[in-house]
Amino acid sequence: MGVLDVFKRAAAPVSRRLSRPKPKKEELFDEQFQRKLEMLAVVSRRVFAGRMRAERRSKKKGSGIEFADHRDYVPGDDFRYVDWGVYQRFDRLLIRLFEEEEDLSIYFIVDCSTSMGFGSSRKFDYARKLAAALAYVGLANLDRVTIVGVNDEVVARMPPTRGKGRIFKVFQFLDGLEPNGTTNLRDTLKTFVAQHKRRGLAVLISDLYDPAGFEGGINVLRYNKFEPFVLHIVDPAEARPQLKGDIRLYDCETGDEREVTITKKVLEKMEEAWQEYQNEIERFCTTRQVPYFSADLDVPFDELILRVFRRGGFLR
Repeated sequence: MGVLDVFKRAAAPVSRRLSRPKPKKEELFDEQFQRKLEMLAVVSRRVFAGRMRAERRSKKKGSGIEFADHRDYVPGDDFRYVDWGVYQRFDRLLIRLFEEEEDLSIYFIVDCSTSMGFGSSRKFDYARKLAAALAYVGLANLDRVTIVGVNDEVVARMPPTRGKGRIFKVFQFLDGLEPNGTTNLRDTLKTFVAQHKRRGLAVLISDLYDPAGFEGGINVLRYNKFEPFVLHIVDPAEARPQLKGDIRLYDCETGDEREVTITKKVLEKMEEAWQEYQNEIERFCTTRQVPYFSADLDVPFDELILRVFRRGGFLR
């Protein structure tokens, strides 16, 4: 078994078993944060300039204005949709089909497993800030926004809401989430798709430390006609933990323990395995045309959001 296999199987970050005082909870969504949201909303409107808010072309056929396809006329069809030009040329009755315009449903799926709260909870706080910022942009564009907290099950759900005045409801919901439990994205997202019949953009915000593999959860979204969008929460400090000597490591989610001797060579192999795991996730998403962003904790959340806007894929 290689180092990468060990890394993937262990999944969650490991450390010494120490009793640490719980850090004081700081206010995530203060006035400074809210001012940044207003700036991001302005930028999103510029990106979205020239297009009508709350309208997206869907794959459903309806009564919109964008032509989609033809089908044969059947008795009872509305004669207003007959393509008379085709009838004159080919003596065949065909009905014109149009792409239906509808508001976009955006689902923010926030990983609430224990690994997200590892250490000082930086990953979990960062994930919630990203969710709040993108939710605000969606609300400002009059999209339907839903937020779901998951670990090895769906632990919390904020029902669909619209309008940027609802952002305080988003703050309240996200502030009430706590990191706990193990990770099982595949089974949890099967529950998610069963509970949400209206398909849309599914923004997965997670460190993707899943013992069963990160691929399963993303594929569940793909196969059920959601549009997955991956924000991979990355803490560079996990690549090279400050450990040395003979120590006992434990998995912060499962509690599994292992006694190891940490040397410089072992740390180098851990860092290589960590980097390969990040590369593997990015390759998987790229080859399947799933928008992917590495959400590095050292990058301010608003700068990352701007990168998302510049790359496209969220505002369409």
